[in-house]
Formats: sequence, structure tokens, C-alpha cells
Amino acid sequence: MTRDFTIRKHVHESARTFEDVVGAFEAAVGSVEGGEYEHELGAAQDASDFETRLRSREGTSGFMRFQTIDHGAWLSALGIRAGAKARLYTIGNPLIARTMIRHDLGVGLNVPVRVLIYEDPASGATRLAYDLPSSLMSGPGNADVDAAARKLDAKLVALAEAATGSSA
Repeated sequence: MTRDFTIRKHVHESARTFEDVVGAFEAAVGSVEGGEYEHELGAAQDASDFETRLRSREGTSGFMRFQTIDHGAWLSALGIRAGAKARLYTIGNPLIARTMIRHDLGVGLNVPVRVLIYEDPASGATRLAYDLPSSLMSGPGNADVDAAARKLDAKLVALAEAATGSSA
């Protein structure tokens, strides 16, 4: 099966420095990096305990960080773009994901979501970019998934605006 659909990319350009945007973003996003998520899964006694444990890992945005990739570091190490500033984050929350995945397991391809914060080498502007979740999940054509994904959109947009001080 093959389906075509349109993906909407949001880019928030900030007057803030790369370091300030990264700092604001990371301060608003909790973390379960380094295997902490798996630890929470294994230690939970039941669904309620698991939810309580996850809520303690959420940031003020309601998201948590699963992985951070410093593209700038490896680009510099390979001599491609010395001093490049770019970080890719995989963020989400299983408690949010369940609102979509319960209706269609296939949307698990796009949750958690990815966010890229980077400094444009030409202009020096800091940008925060992501694909709008509802556009990524529009393929199945499931009204319940669409409604839940639009709520995820709103949370992600609010996080991006808080971190950058700008709209897309």
C-alpha cells in the first residue's frame, strides 16, 4: 500500500541565540534519555503507577526528551562544518501518544516527534523546525487520530513559541 499526503513543516526563526533557544527548550522538556524510560517501564507496578512515574519525568511543556543528537559535533569532527550548531531532539510523551496510537498503531511511525534547533550559517539566525504532527498522521484518514494529533500540534507549537519567542 502506498499513500501520498502533504506534510507541513513549521520553522520558528528566533532573535535569541542558539544557546538561549536550546536552554529554553531543554528547560521546558523533561528527559528519559539514557535508558530511564525503560527503567520506568520495568519498575511500574501497574498502569496507574506507570502514569505517575511518567508524569514525574515531564517538563513544563508536557514533553520529555528521548534522544538528543548533536549534528554540529559530528559535522565538526568530520571537518564538514566547523562550528556548526544543530541539535536534533526526539521528544514526546507516551501519555500523549496513547491518544493516537490506540486508534491506529501505524501512527507510531511518527511519535515521538523530532525537533531540530539550528543556527543558519548564512544569516546567524536560530531556527527551531519540526513537521506538524497532524500532517504526518493525516495519511490513515482516521478522525480520532486527527483530533488527537491536532492537540499534539498545539502543544508542540506552544513549546516552540516559548523556546524561540516567535511563531512559525
